[in-house]
Amino acid sequence: MTPSTDTIGTESALAALLADVVGVERVEPADNFFDALGADSMVLARFCARARKREDLPSPSMRDVYDHPTIASLTAALAVAPVPESARGPDTAEPARTRAGTAGYLLCGLLQFLAFVAYCYGFAIATTLSYEYVVAGGVGPASLYLRAVEAGAAMFVAMCLLPVAAKWVLVGRWRPREIRIWSLDYFRFWLVKTLVRASPLLLLTGGRSHTSSASPLMVLYLRALGARVGKGVTIYSRTLPVCTDLITIGAGTVVRKDAQLNGYRARGGVVETGPVTLGRDVVLGEGAVLDIRTAMGDGSQIGHASALVAGQSVPAGESWHGVPAVSGGADLHTGGSMRSGSVRRAVHAAVQLVLAVAVYLPVAVGFAGVLLDETPLGGVLDPGAMAFTTWAYYRNALLVTTVLFVGVLLLGLAGVAVVPRLLNLPLRADRTYRLYGFHYGLHRTIGRLTNVRFFNRLFGDSSYIVGYLRWIGYDVDAVEQTGSNFGTEVRHETPFHVTVGRGTMVADGLSVINADFSATSFRISRVTIGAHSFLGNRIMYPSQGRTGENVLLATKVLVPMEGEVRHDTGLLGAPCFPIPRTVERDHRFAVRSRTELRQRLSRKNRYNLRSMALFLVVRWVHLLGMVLLAMAASDIYRAVGVEAVAADLVGSLLFTVVFFCLVERAVLRFRSLRPRSCSIYDPYFWWHERFWKLVIPDFDQAFAGTPFKNLLSRALGVRLGRRVFDDGCFLPERTLVTIGDEATLNFGTVVQCHSQEDGAFKSDRSAVGARATLGAGAFVHYGVTVGDGAELDAGTFVMKGEEIPPGARWEGNPAREAAPHTAPPRSTRT
Repeated sequence: MTPSTDTIGTESALAALLADVVGVERVEPADNFFDALGADSMVLARFCARARKREDLPSPSMRDVYDHPTIASLTAALAVAPVPESARGPDTAEPARTRAGTAGYLLCGLLQFLAFVAYCYGFAIATTLSYEYVVAGGVGPASLYLRAVEAGAAMFVAMCLLPVAAKWVLVGRWRPREIRIWSLDYFRFWLVKTLVRASPLLLLTGGRSHTSSASPLMVLYLRALGARVGKGVTIYSRTLPVCTDLITIGAGTVVRKDAQLNGYRARGGVVETGPVTLGRDVVLGEGAVLDIRTAMGDGSQIGHASALVAGQSVPAGESWHGVPAVSGGADLHTGGSMRSGSVRRAVHAAVQLVLAVAVYLPVAVGFAGVLLDETPLGGVLDPGAMAFTTWAYYRNALLVTTVLFVGVLLLGLAGVAVVPRLLNLPLRADRTYRLYGFHYGLHRTIGRLTNVRFFNRLFGDSSYIVGYLRWIGYDVDAVEQTGSNFGTEVRHETPFHVTVGRGTMVADGLSVINADFSATSFRISRVTIGAHSFLGNRIMYPSQGRTGENVLLATKVLVPMEGEVRHDTGLLGAPCFPIPRTVERDHRFAVRSRTELRQRLSRKNRYNLRSMALFLVVRWVHLLGMVLLAMAASDIYRAVGVEAVAADLVGSLLFTVVFFCLVERAVLRFRSLRPRSCSIYDPYFWWHERFWKLVIPDFDQAFAGTPFKNLLSRALGVRLGRRVFDDGCFLPERTLVTIGDEATLNFGTVVQCHSQEDGAFKSDRSAVGARATLGAGAFVHYGVTVGDGAELDAGTFVMKGEEIPPGARWEGNPAREAAPHTAPPRSTRT
């Protein structure tokens, strides 16, 4: 068939545009973008962005250029691109742009601050009364212990009931509505959300643990908050729904770790609340995001790292995956099935409560403090009235801090290796165990003890992370040392069934899914990551992963769980599709000889050792400050009473914020980062690893949804506009980020201004325009511009170098322009 004149004109125009972007004189129609031209994703993103700005050219997406890597094939594909069929219910119209002014913004911040102070004061009163009740019971361990149990139980019940009471008093029943951000209605929303997600019940079910940990108590808690939760539901996610009356979860449903079904989203200056409905026996994969007005039928599934955007629904019995989700996902019912009735769940919940009341809480309330008063150490902690004006006070603080810090460090290193190995003896891979039984308790404890963020951050981004992972149980004996084999965020269900091949590197944020769960049982399986592979950021790797050797897994990729084993290729997107393993321009950072590699690695190791020492010093100084504040509060308690405890709580938070702000700015020498491209053996990259290690990039998450998070972001170098709504955005390199006026950053969003790709490190600036919206779980990479008023749907991944036009709505992984009120086709290729 002879090409039309229009097609020839489009082909010529696209070829000329690509030649200009790549910097060559001419691009032939048959030239491969990657092999012949050496283009990478950044170059192609610029090409797509420039094509979108021309009205006479079609708008290619990153998926288009990877699927059709020549000008001829791309032109042909764009000429016949079908209009997507409607497979999604209509989303609501853009909300009214009625926004709060500066006065409302400041008033809301004031109310939030007063609420925090009131909570601290109330907690101080409860703690003081509990402690005085314990010590008033006379002497003798038995009497003190019984009173500590009583006081601890009373505090625990009160703190669990407070969120429930606050929700029903301040809100009543949640209904679908819009809440103007920074209004008084929003303040009530924020207060209930904060209290619900601060419940001590979360500590019983794993707290901030990286392992899958569930409790029947969580189901009771959600029911008390108004959620309709069926029998036998198992929830592993620590991110609890907020608008609980709008949440329906059918019997036998399993919600895996890190899944989000919040019941709300922020968009265009308002918080929208809406229903999320899950039928019976539904499975939500790890890291799945369900936006408002979504539904899943009985027996349906959504895969790991997938998302349903507003208006989507999964039919009964179907398995979907991807962003937005489409049909064709793998079966997640891999945790087995065993008889496990209500009695077992009730017994497990009772045991959790007994341990909390009889063991943990008595120590927290003051039993340990009473014991300290009766030992020689009591004299160290309480040398006399107004002791903080004497040298002995600071000498004793130094002594206590050093003993505590070094002791916990050494005992922790020994404990993470010895105790989990003993607990693992009765457990076997590929065997099904009942949930809430003896083996489940062992498995959960192993996960908690070996997912220690402190040690991952200490050893990560250095050669020494390999030894640490081997120490806790990983099979990494064949790993070829690169100096950056793993980042500072590596998590797993169990460390004893993970094998990593020779020469493989992991950027950061790897989650190893080597245990599968049903509503009644669980099964441990081995995960094997092939040799000479590279894994980007935020990857969830399941035991059923179908990748072999020499595979590039791009950031946020949905790892395939079915089909042939992939070798010698790259994978991108959700659902994933093949891309080149590497491109020629990345080879300029490669080390040319083994002698040069050994020399550079040796220098890098010495630098990393100094960074690790600085990390320990920073954490020790922070602990010293906390000890000094606690000792000062103890010293003045006799004079001022409960106010001393309240001041310690508020002062500890303020000290932590100021301290880590100063640390981060000092590491940067009170300047800003600049875009860089270099080898991982370049001294600049070693310094950047030190920056990652010393700063606490997420310590500001406690201020999510308040003006104080904006104050912190500005103090830490973000170029931030007015009245930005930040519900918990993660910014690893804050000084490279620009965010415009009244932008909306939803919970779980990320703006990451760097990437590590094999032996290369790259960073660049990213900008989010005024009044733009990043949906829940959206990820924006480096070199990206999100235009004014643009919107990213839930779970969207914007690749490096992309430019999103003002007012556009994008979705998907990788991101593409969303057709109005439509969803992607319901067939996928992986």
